[in-house]
This record gives sequence, structure tokens and C-alpha cells, in this order.
Amino acid sequence: MNLIVQLIISAAVAFGLSYILPGVHIDSFGTAILLALVLGILNAIVKPILVFLTFPITILTLGLFLFVINALIIIWVDKLIEGFTVDGFWWALLFSLLLSFVTSVFSGGEKE
Repeated sequence: MNLIVQLIISAAVAFGLSYILPGVHIDSFGTAILLALVLGILNAIVKPILVFLTFPITILTLGLFLFVINALIIIWVDKLIEGFTVDGFWWALLFSLLLSFVTSVFSGGEKE
């Protein structure tokens, strides 16, 4: 149940951010739900692999390269989902930062 709530919160935040950020476009709330689902899957499967492979760069940049990984995953989702577009790397970076921050605020640090 908690997973479904997290999915809906992420979708709502992403859909809201698409109205605020001029470089991020989401066609419908259904697309936002699909975006949240695909983003969750990629963050669970692909992101740990990318973090492991880029560990030396991440150490060298004191962890800032993780933001680049997040932006690249957003760009990848842009290529996978019709109805979701990001106008460039910097919009993807800003979108990923705001999505992470606002989702964590709305989730309220829920623990089971």
C-alpha cells in the first residue's frame, strides 16, 4: 500500500513540476504515473549499477556526480516515455533535484 501512495505522490509532484518548470513537459496525469513507475524501476535497478561503475568519479567530486547520474536517468526516461519531454540536461538536473526534494517533503519521512 505504501508503494502505491509513494507512486501517486511522485506522480503528482512530477505533474506539478511540469507546470512550474518551462523545460519539463508532461501530457497527462496518466503519463505522470507511468513516469513515476519507470523512474522508480530505473532508480532501483540501473542507478546502483551506475553508482558502482562511477564510484571513483563520485569520490573525486565529493558526491556531486550523483546529481549527474540522476539527470541522466531523467533523460533516459524522456526517451522511453511518450508524453514526457525534458528540454535538456540542465532541466533534467533541476527536475530531478526538485522532484527528490518535494517528494521527500510530502512523504514526511514515513516509517513502517
